[in-house]
Amino acid sequence: MIRLDKLLVELNIGTRSEVKALLKKGLIFVDGQKALKPEAKVDENTVVITYQGKEYTYKKFSYYVMNKPKGVITATEDAKDRTVMDVFYSKCPDAPRGLAPVGRLDKDTTGLLLITNDGQLAHDMLSPKKHVDKTYFVTLDGELTADDVAELETGVRIGEGDLTAPATVEYSGGNTCYITIHEGKFHQVKRMFFAVGREVIELKRTAFGPLKLDEEKLIEGEICELEHFNSLKY
Repeated sequence: MIRLDKLLVELNIGTRSEVKALLKKGLIFVDGQKALKPEAKVDENTVVITYQGKEYTYKKFSYYVMNKPKGVITATEDAKDRTVMDVFYSKCPDAPRGLAPVGRLDKDTTGLLLITNDGQLAHDMLSPKKHVDKTYFVTLDGELTADDVAELETGVRIGEGDLTAPATVEYSGGNTCYITIHEGKFHQVKRMFFAVGREVIELKRTAFGPLKLDEEKLIEGEICELEHFNSLKY
């Protein structure tokens, strides 16, 4: 059970003072009945709130997928640059507060980004012990040799002592390929290709754990909510 005014705040209907004013005016309905008392206790798992004709139901955790655009940084806030969360809340103003991106994509990198308030899931997705795969579509400044691919798949040195963990590279010629890694070192993909003498021109993440980017359904800069984390429907 939770106080009604606290639940209304968590549903992003307003601040604590704003929702108290709405209740006083009789503008909030709980399970179809007008509610007036901010201190009333409700079951957040079953209650249906109605405000201005819109129904709100509480979910402990929310999950969204963004096809991250270029030019924004992966952060919740920044004094200088526009962030993915600035983009997110401009497109999803009714989404819960307190959401954050899981992991980091560089400012010039596009592709799949998970946004959630499920802290345990975020920790598990990023934990080196979990070995969660991340796949990227890479555009390079030239072709790869068979030796380059073999090195990337075995592990290369990127200036941090040990070799990177083995990667999986899908390459059939030309200047593009897919690479799958399960580490998350700073600028790792770019540094791995630099180690074999290639420069990354474009980088796009196409998969993260069980999530896969469907660019026909989710164009760059767009966002869609997942029904639950394991859902691939967006």
